[in-house]
Amino acid sequence: MEKVRVGIIGAGSISDMHFQSYVRHEAVELVAVCDLNEARAMAKAEQHKIEKIYTDYHELLKNEDVDAVSICTWNNSHAEIAIAALEHNKHVLVEKPLSKTAEEAEKIREVSQKSDKTLQVGFVRRFATNTEVLKKFIDAGDLGEIYYAKASSLRVLGNPGGWFSDVERSGGGPLIDIGVHVIDICWYLMGKPKVKSVSGTVYHKLGNRSNIEHKSFYQAADYDPKQNSVEDLANALIKFENGATLMLDASFALHAKEDKTEVHLFGDKGGAMIEPELNIFTEKHNILLDLTPKIDARTFDFEKGFQNEIDHFVACCLEKETTISPVEDGIEIMKILEAIYESSRSGREVRFN
Repeated sequence: MEKVRVGIIGAGSISDMHFQSYVRHEAVELVAVCDLNEARAMAKAEQHKIEKIYTDYHELLKNEDVDAVSICTWNNSHAEIAIAALEHNKHVLVEKPLSKTAEEAEKIREVSQKSDKTLQVGFVRRFATNTEVLKKFIDAGDLGEIYYAKASSLRVLGNPGGWFSDVERSGGGPLIDIGVHVIDICWYLMGKPKVKSVSGTVYHKLGNRSNIEHKSFYQAADYDPKQNSVEDLANALIKFENGATLMLDASFALHAKEDKTEVHLFGDKGGAMIEPELNIFTEKHNILLDLTPKIDARTFDFEKGFQNEIDHFVACCLEKETTISPVEDGIEIMKILEAIYESSRSGREVRFN
């Protein structure tokens, strides 16, 4: 069997999903791991029986035994590593967001267009079972024209700190970390319409809420309660050239009852809720109907989603499939994210030609 030899760059928490998914794939051999923290790289190498350990990704990319890489590093390094990997003739799976800025994303595309290697953006929710099922209904026209979507990804207490809360490394807070997922899944299911304008606001009201007692939450390895330079809430109205709109809010900190992820899509023949669980709504014979798909996972299955994503990437590396999450999509999402921040700074709507 033909094998894809994979190196993983960045051995932090999200890399665990990549390691585990590659290990389960019979056509993959994990051959290298890189992290600035050598001890962390060594621990992952020992856990997964990986021979080559690096602290400099340039050295890993020189390894001709590496066919493909997963980039699981800070957002501000995604672009430079992705470009370097493509220039070293590697297939690339880069965690979302594609880059820190839209300008960087465009540079990745320029290099990608000169390469025959796959560049896949890690929009993992595209690979969830509930997404796949709903897309079948949408592609068949059962929802008709989707003209409105509403997405929320809200944490009451959930600023991870560390690099997540450092705007220089992350590019932003909940908008670019968790909001990106629900923006992308709506845009993807809406048929990926061209963005026309964006109005957005970000808030710095509650900080990282490190003062809260007796309530646990995920903290990055380098968590420091005294450091935070990202927003705690973002909201936006996104308009598309086809007349459709998307409303969004995303938070790390919010005075609310509980964390909530909700994604709704509305069409002229039917509607759907994909999170917190998949339901489809329509009408027939002048009767309103709720359709509940009988599937194993009606909500996002984290482990299964990543496995599907990695399986798809490996198939693309073996030239058996073409990625459903290409660099062009990463650019469009970066344009939207950047426009929300710009709209908040200027107090004006950002319009696209």
